[in-house]
Amino acid sequence: MTRYATILAGAAILLSVCVAQTALTNDSIIKMVKAGLGDDIVVSTIKAQPAQFATAPDDLIALKKAGVTDKIIGAIIEKAAATPAPAVAPGSANPLVAAAAPATAGAAPTPAPLVSEIGVYYNKAGTWADLAPEIVNFKTGGVLKSVATATIVKGDVNGHINGLHSPNQLKTPVELLVYTAEGVAITEYQMLRLRDQKDAREFRTVTGGVLHASGGATRDLVSFENRKVAPRTYQITLSNFGPGEYGLLPPSSGDATGSTGRMGKIYSFRIIE
Repeated sequence: MTRYATILAGAAILLSVCVAQTALTNDSIIKMVKAGLGDDIVVSTIKAQPAQFATAPDDLIALKKAGVTDKIIGAIIEKAAATPAPAVAPGSANPLVAAAAPATAGAAPTPAPLVSEIGVYYNKAGTWADLAPEIVNFKTGGVLKSVATATIVKGDVNGHINGLHSPNQLKTPVELLVYTAEGVAITEYQMLRLRDQKDAREFRTVTGGVLHASGGATRDLVSFENRKVAPRTYQITLSNFGPGEYGLLPPSSGDATGSTGRMGKIYSFRIIE
């Protein structure tokens, strides 16, 4: 097949995808990639078209195995995070509607948790706004350079996030709202302190086995308090966290061993004061 014919075939697939459905899906992206369309074309399509992407860890792994590049996966995550959750009218039968909690002195009023999509949100001037996640790559069998002498056993996992700072900059007190998947408890989420590593951020956590002391797998874990405000919906207030980089890591629904090369997402944020 000539290059011209390949371009025409790819354009035909792209046109059929856009016409046949109202929103892009993971399968749509895989079709475009397998048709030979370049990263720039696919990313531009993601930005221009409405989408309903699935970005759970297993979904990201499936995209990677299908040949989708990190650049395109990053655009998918950004698009999914930017897609607003449908609002729920006060007084409706939706179980996610809850009364607003009293605001603390000097803080923005706590908004009612009107969300209906799994994810993490933050209090932005009295409304719940999406906290955009970032891609995290997991690796086992090694240690961070700063703790190269620490003892590591099976279960320890290093997480690597590109970029020195999170795109999400928040001021204290930070108020988060977490809407979990069915059957997932808030205690399965991990709050982590992210550490600088050249032009990236890293953390250490554990997926099973023995928990370590401060120099091991629990070194970057940060305790947090939460309260349940609706079914599968939890509010977290971080009033004593100092400036720095943090992330809320959701539980993995796949690859529980944290094997080398596993990809996932983390809801990162930077406290600036």
